[in-house]
Amino acid sequence: MISLTQRITQQIQGLPEDISFGYAQLAIAGQEYQSAAKVLERLQKKGIVKKLSKGLFYKPKMTRFGEKLPDEQQVLKPYLYQNGKRAAYITGTYLYNQMGLTTQIPVVIQIASKDKRIFINRGTIQATAVKSYVDVTESNFQILGLLDAMKDLKQIPDMDIQAALTIFKNQISQLDEKKLGELIGFALKYPPRVRALLGAILTVTDTTIDIQPLYNSLNPLTTFVLGIDSNVLASVSKWNIQ
Repeated sequence: MISLTQRITQQIQGLPEDISFGYAQLAIAGQEYQSAAKVLERLQKKGIVKKLSKGLFYKPKMTRFGEKLPDEQQVLKPYLYQNGKRAAYITGTYLYNQMGLTTQIPVVIQIASKDKRIFINRGTIQATAVKSYVDVTESNFQILGLLDAMKDLKQIPDMDIQAALTIFKNQISQLDEKKLGELIGFALKYPPRVRALLGAILTVTDTTIDIQPLYNSLNPLTTFVLGIDSNVLASVSKWNIQ
């Protein structure tokens, strides 16, 4: 049987450079954490790994400009999982920048989770918690991010409404029937304006998915002022969107 030191060293050798990892990624049992910490401390002294924060490490990658640090998403990645399963996702302006909805990059990153409250303040990376509308999983977090963008449409900085709708349509068009059904199901947990906007987009999308549940969930007397007219989205009047 190989020693813990050999096992950890072999696993680290198989990891890519400048990618963050924790004890969970090394498949270390809870009772081995104390011994593993000593092994990782020795590897740090040898320069094989470096420490990002408590229980979080990375393999340094050297470029001609010097050492390349892991990017924000790599630093945040371990916070998005609980017991090896995704429990949170990055949302807000940081996500909307990644989606192409804004050029602005926030100082504070928002992390959404149903039950987990995540606050980070380390170096240049700060994050605050927001509550997700449903439980977060590996298979649904991207859909939830899309719905978040629809929810925050009017608050996204420097956002062009026509470009935003094109991005929404493109992302929705890539979903199969199963994912479209999930999108509608999750949207029913979101505020009415999200359901109305999604319904309006799906109305002009080439799909046979049943959108009646979205329509039935809305108060017919409610008008949603989103700054969208029929020249940009032809179906807005049906969904009481202005």
